[in-house]
Amino acid sequence: MPPRINIPPVTRILLIVLGLQSVLSAAIRYRQWTAHSEIVIPYLNLIPQLSLIYPWTFISTTLVESNIFTATIACLTLYNGGRYLERAWSSREFAKFLLVASLIPNTLCFATMILFFTFTRNERWTLMTIAGTIPLQVSFLVAFSQLVPAHTVTLFRGIISLRVPRFPLLYIGVVTLLCLTPMLTSASFFLAIFGFLTSWTYLRFYKPVFPDLDSSQSSSLRGDASDTFAFAEFFPGPVRPFVASLSTQIFNVLVAMRLCTPFNPADFSANSSRGDSNTYMHRGAPGSARAEAERRRALALKALDQRLHAATAGVASRPQSAPPPPAVHPPAPSATGPTVQTQPQVNTQKTMTAQGGGLLGETNYNPDGDRISD
Repeated sequence: MPPRINIPPVTRILLIVLGLQSVLSAAIRYRQWTAHSEIVIPYLNLIPQLSLIYPWTFISTTLVESNIFTATIACLTLYNGGRYLERAWSSREFAKFLLVASLIPNTLCFATMILFFTFTRNERWTLMTIAGTIPLQVSFLVAFSQLVPAHTVTLFRGIISLRVPRFPLLYIGVVTLLCLTPMLTSASFFLAIFGFLTSWTYLRFYKPVFPDLDSSQSSSLRGDASDTFAFAEFFPGPVRPFVASLSTQIFNVLVAMRLCTPFNPADFSANSSRGDSNTYMHRGAPGSARAEAERRRALALKALDQRLHAATAGVASRPQSAPPPPAVHPPAPSATGPTVQTQPQVNTQKTMTAQGGGLLGETNYNPDGDRISD
């Protein structure tokens, strides 16, 4: 009997809706196709000029793909990324993340198309179809950058090795190149940009913290104040200082406008008290306190192992005093063996020295050594 594929409920619904809507869109296009007209479906996809009377399209358009290539990538992304994130966050938090990562980018892209039409008076902007899972795909990459920022993905047998936070910008670059081909429209570029900004903003400032029973974190905490999830960490090293300075200035303006709330200093002190003032624990990652406990346990075992090695080496290097001469006693008539003084002595020091090297073994812990291989 083949093994049963366990798919969480929200991810299962996403895959079903994506398949049904994409097949429906393909069937409508096939029946209405002509060589001299471009087919639009305003009640299924978001069309700025036609879809205002169909408000549900601001959400439904995210789960519609127009060709088999993008539909395949969307299914793989939702299946793998959805299962991971839904199990890490819970179905409710995952559904809220999907709603934010689809509704806000679609709305912002809609407003951008209207703005371009206002300045150019080109009706092509208002008839452009806004559809596809691009905002969800880039949002998944941002979420992975928060959960596993130190992981490295190695491709093509070590030829390419990239940390997870590098993938969102790499994905945006690929989408930009595909927008120059008939495969994707210009709206896909804006969906990728707005999806990246929206998902990072939500995870950074607004997402409730996953409760960790092994830590003393407050259940009312929101966002992720860690340095590893700063906006500049998504960019290469040479431009990172400039991006960090610019993002700080923008954040200060938003705080002054009361659009963003600055982090409480307690958020940083709670994490920096763990021993590293420059690296903060991920508040949104489940089990982070447990990982910290395992790291400390490994370091304690290694220190104990080193002390035992030093102690046994010191005992072995001490000069041994000459044993006293054995006392001579006349043998008793009933004695059948040697006296106690003439019994062979066990060299316990030699035994400890020989076993000291393998007493606990070598304990190693390398938190930056996690790698993901294809």
